[in-house]
Amino acid sequence: MRIYKLFISLFITAFLFIGCNSDIENPKWVINEVMVTNETNFVDDFGQRNGWIEIYNNTAGTMDLGGRYLTNDRNNPTKYPIPRGDVLTKVKPRQHVLFWADNEPFNGTFHVNFKLDPTKENYIALYDNDGRTLLDEIIIPADVPADRTYGFPKDGIKYNEEGKINAVILDRVTPSSNNAILEENPKVMDMRVNDPWGGMLTITAMLVVFSALIGLYFFFKLSGNIATRISKRKIAKSGTLSAVRSQTHLSGEVLAAISAALYEIKEDQHDIESTILTIRQVKRDYSPWSAKWKSLRKLPK
Repeated sequence: MRIYKLFISLFITAFLFIGCNSDIENPKWVINEVMVTNETNFVDDFGQRNGWIEIYNNTAGTMDLGGRYLTNDRNNPTKYPIPRGDVLTKVKPRQHVLFWADNEPFNGTFHVNFKLDPTKENYIALYDNDGRTLLDEIIIPADVPADRTYGFPKDGIKYNEEGKINAVILDRVTPSSNNAILEENPKVMDMRVNDPWGGMLTITAMLVVFSALIGLYFFFKLSGNIATRISKRKIAKSGTLSAVRSQTHLSGEVLAAISAALYEIKEDQHDIESTILTIRQVKRDYSPWSAKWKSLRKLPK
C-alpha cells in the first residue's frame, strides 16, 4: 500500500512539474516585424515607400506561403489570398519574406490589397489555406513612431518564458533580415577602440605581406642554387661538352667557336697550302699568253 501511494505521489509531482515548465510553442509562421508608417525608410521595387509586413519561416524546412491569406480585418480572414505558383513564396528555413501594405495587389505577389492606419491599432493575421485556421496574428499599437518597426527582438521567438507575447518597438529596422544583433567579436571591438583610424592594422598587414615576399625570395633563391649545383655535378660526371662548360668560366659562344675549329681540323675540311714550290721549264717558240687561238671559240663537233 505504501509503495502504491508513493507511486501515485511521484506521478502527480512529475505531472505538475511538466505542466508548470512547459513552454508555449512558437508558431511555424511568425509575423515577425511590421512597419506602419514609412517616410524615409525602405522602398519597394517601384520606388515607393509604404508600410510592410515581414513573415518568418520558423521551421527547419522550406515552406510555401502560396494559397494562404493575409488580412487586417478580423471579420474577413481571406482578405488577401497569397497567389499560388510563385517560386518566391517558397521560404527557406529560418528566412524572411516581405509583403508591402500599399493596397496595390496588381503590382505583384508581395503587394497586398490593404494599407495600415497609423492613427489606430492595426490587426494583422495570417490564415491557412482553408481560410479558417489561424497561423499567427499580431496587434500593432497606435503609438509606433514613423520609420520604426514593431516586432520581436529575436526572429520567431514570439513568447517569453512566462508565456507572454514579447513584441516591442524595435531599435533597428531590419526588413528581410535578422532582428537580433549578432554577438560582436571582443577583439574587433578592442581594435576599434584602440586603433580608430586603422593605422596599426594597416602596418601589421603590410609587414605580414612584405615578410612573406622576402621569405619567398630567399626560399626560391636557395632552392635554385641547390638545383644548379646538383645539375652541374651530374653533368660533370657525364664527361660531355656541357661538363666542360660547367667547369669553366668561358662563355657559350667561345666554347662553340673552339668546338667548331676542332671539328674542322679533325675532319680536314679546309685547304692546307703546300710550302713546296716546283718550277718546270716549257720549251715553246711563242708565248702562250698571247696566242690568238686561245681567244677563239671552238666549233662544236
